Amino acid sequence: MTISSRRFADTHSGPRARLSLDGIWDFQLEGQRQTTIAVPAPWQAHFPDLRAAAGVATYSRSLVAPQEWLGRQVVVHFGAVNYFAEVSVNGRGLGSHEGGYLPFEFVIPADVLGSELHLEVRVTLPSADAKAFPDFPFDEIPHGKQSWYGMLGGIWQSVWLECRSEAHVAHQSIRADLATGDVTVDVELASAFTGALSITLLDRNGAVAASQELALDAAAQASVTLKVAKVEAWSPDDPTLYRAVVELSEGGVVIDAMAENFGFRSFEARDGKFFLNGQPFYMRGALDQDYYPEGIYTPPSLEFLEDQARKSKELGLNLLRCHIKVPDPRYYDVADRFGLLVWTEIPNIQTFTEASAKRLLDTMEGILRRDGNHPSIVIWTIINEDWGTRLVESADQRSWLYSAYHWLKKKDPTRLVVDNSACVPNFHIVSDIDDYHYYASVPEMAREWADWVSAFAKRPDWSYSPNGDAKRRGDEPLVVSEFGVWGLPHPDKLLQDGKEPFWFINGLEWDSEGATYPHGVQQRFRTYQFDKVFSSFDTFIEDAQWHQFNALKFEIEEMRRHASIQGYVITELTDLHWEANGLMDMERNTRAYHSRFHEINTDVVIVPRMQRYAVWAGDTTSIELEISTGGKALPAAELSWSIDGAEAGRMAVAAVDATSVHRLPALNLSFGAEKAGKQISAQFTLTAGGKELARNSLDISVYAQRSKPALSVFSGEPEIAAYLAALGYEVVGADDADVRVASTLSQTDIDAMEHGARYVSLADIAPAPFGNLRNDQPNWNYPTGGDRGQPMPQMRVTERNGTIWKGNWVTGFSWVKRSGVFARLPGGPLTDLSFVGVNPNRVITGFRPIHFDGLVHAGTMAGWIHKPCATIAERRVGAGRIVATTFGLMREPAGADPVAAALLDGVIETAAA
Repeated sequence: MTISSRRFADTHSGPRARLSLDGIWDFQLEGQRQTTIAVPAPWQAHFPDLRAAAGVATYSRSLVAPQEWLGRQVVVHFGAVNYFAEVSVNGRGLGSHEGGYLPFEFVIPADVLGSELHLEVRVTLPSADAKAFPDFPFDEIPHGKQSWYGMLGGIWQSVWLECRSEAHVAHQSIRADLATGDVTVDVELASAFTGALSITLLDRNGAVAASQELALDAAAQASVTLKVAKVEAWSPDDPTLYRAVVELSEGGVVIDAMAENFGFRSFEARDGKFFLNGQPFYMRGALDQDYYPEGIYTPPSLEFLEDQARKSKELGLNLLRCHIKVPDPRYYDVADRFGLLVWTEIPNIQTFTEASAKRLLDTMEGILRRDGNHPSIVIWTIINEDWGTRLVESADQRSWLYSAYHWLKKKDPTRLVVDNSACVPNFHIVSDIDDYHYYASVPEMAREWADWVSAFAKRPDWSYSPNGDAKRRGDEPLVVSEFGVWGLPHPDKLLQDGKEPFWFINGLEWDSEGATYPHGVQQRFRTYQFDKVFSSFDTFIEDAQWHQFNALKFEIEEMRRHASIQGYVITELTDLHWEANGLMDMERNTRAYHSRFHEINTDVVIVPRMQRYAVWAGDTTSIELEISTGGKALPAAELSWSIDGAEAGRMAVAAVDATSVHRLPALNLSFGAEKAGKQISAQFTLTAGGKELARNSLDISVYAQRSKPALSVFSGEPEIAAYLAALGYEVVGADDADVRVASTLSQTDIDAMEHGARYVSLADIAPAPFGNLRNDQPNWNYPTGGDRGQPMPQMRVTERNGTIWKGNWVTGFSWVKRSGVFARLPGGPLTDLSFVGVNPNRVITGFRPIHFDGLVHAGTMAGWIHKPCATIAERRVGAGRIVATTFGLMREPAGADPVAAALLDGVIETAAA
């Protein structure tokens, strides 16, 4: 389906007849040629040369109102236009509207309805130039992620003509009380009306659940409370919807009708927990930025939204955090029907002024008016990550936020409010949820993630303002409301008409050292010889997606170990352009792990943990086990486990309350020699009454017991020499050693290599004052190899911390080439949890793409295969050789970690070869 062929607004008849105006309009951006455009969608979705264009555009089209509409009120209705719209018919101005996310309408004068109508909409999308757009510069309007992914202008939601009585219902607000069955409907009329007002509540089957009629005498508003006798609650498991139909009648004839869906639902935060309809609720959410493949802001169809919701439920999600964007109204309709809770946020500004602050709250008031009846919406956020405010510095803005929170709580006491969804260095002032954002790549930052989660679970001071103005109750539920890792999509699945999507050339402008640039990813894969590491590009993409699964699995399990943490929000539901951390790609193609993700993203979760995820064959290892119950209590059950599908044992599990963590006896397992060199899977299943309640698995790398090394070694550093001796190496003099091992190199070492010595550099141990493997200033009379003047051995060493290689947002994919001596390492090529104890804190650069075939044995890459570097690499130096590694191979006692021992054996053997 192309943009130009889509239709959104239905054309229907009734007390309010409607004529869709979606379709082809004439279009001209000032300074550009006139053309045509399909409505709805921002103009950036249509014209490649206008992707970054702000300015003033004119939309126009001709139409004729149906003859039978004459004598009634006719309005033109716009779902949303970004940003400032001025509307005229036949040259007569109807009005203007400011704001890019909410609906508005204008009455068409009766005297022009009998002829052809020429409808014109002049749309202003401001840039950040306050001189050109003094009334509303871009930085002072709610704009959300447009500052990241490009400005979006024009008519991006549906347009229609509507015919109705001049006396009509302007709005209805519905409050349904689950405890009592009371439904209060506040009706706002367009003008004073005399006649009958009837309200009918229909249940999920369309049967009348309650009704009432009032006689109005010149009234412009009315409030009616009805009672539903047998209430059915709305929930994710059973999203029961009711319908409120409001009708106006004169002389027994219905002249107007308006219908709205609603549900009986309560959502509370108390005692550190969430309660949905009075029952414990554990939040399993995903961030949804609500962007789409072609229409960008505009969803392609209702069916597309339904498919997305269906897949979200398959993933085990029960909530979507609609991120700093007001979505198309159908988004909430689908969430209502499919049973997905929604956490909605006001689109952020960039600069806080009196005018921009007012626009934020005006937008929120408009959201309440348009969307307040949806049972799916349970949380509002005012500010995200201090964007547009300066909470750390400004007491005035902290005071404004405090007032805004209470303003919103008064406007809508039925939902929770987050003041500022926080991340370092900002914080909360007053909030119904104590939420925080944190990103960590796994396995590289696995221990850092576990430490952070443990600290957050203790309700730390740093999540609230330290300035004496925080109003913390102390029982706000703790939620990790952003975290996640990347898993790359397959580019072939994103092609549009056989071509890359437009956003493949975006991302260079982001401060990521190019790592967020998708274009050319397959070529880079080949250029850097990664087809010698992975069997194919397709295999690499699949491995990257399973890498994402395993990282999310670890991070979710770590949160589930802490009963005080009551939920999380994964970043994110779908990729957004180059931001490839979605559970689906931009086209909503599922990841390789889609059918398994619900195993870890569910209420009852089995959490297996090991101190070390690699074991020696024949040794006994311990697996810690916990059951985390989330929102559902666990009955008495049985836990069984198997190894690679072969049953290995079972134990009884006592009943466990909801939102709690229950520790089980540890399992002690050993793996025979037949498992050596393999990565085995320990599978766990929890059952009760013949029904499976939960399942999970754990990958364990089994290493063959080492033989006494045949090679002799030397090290002038006592710590290294003692470590090698403990590993069974014969430590001899320098001239007699097969391999010399050092942390850093001097000119003497380079001289020795020039004459044939073989070296290993353990480059994670000592400081690197010169940014390379040297511990001295080089003698520049010696050859440098010509690599930008790098001293021998032409290897630059860089700390990962503070660089794109850190992986705390743009994920790095670390690998070990499983060939030669490194083929003995189980798993791979991508590293996994068994590498946690040796994860490099540094990387080695200075290698050209051709060197990745042969000289680089392990390394990492960032994002869309950018900035490849080494963690094990070799070079010839004269008649000798050096193999350097930044893996941490001496962090534990010798032989304790099989991965460290195997890697150290491998680099020594490589140097000696």
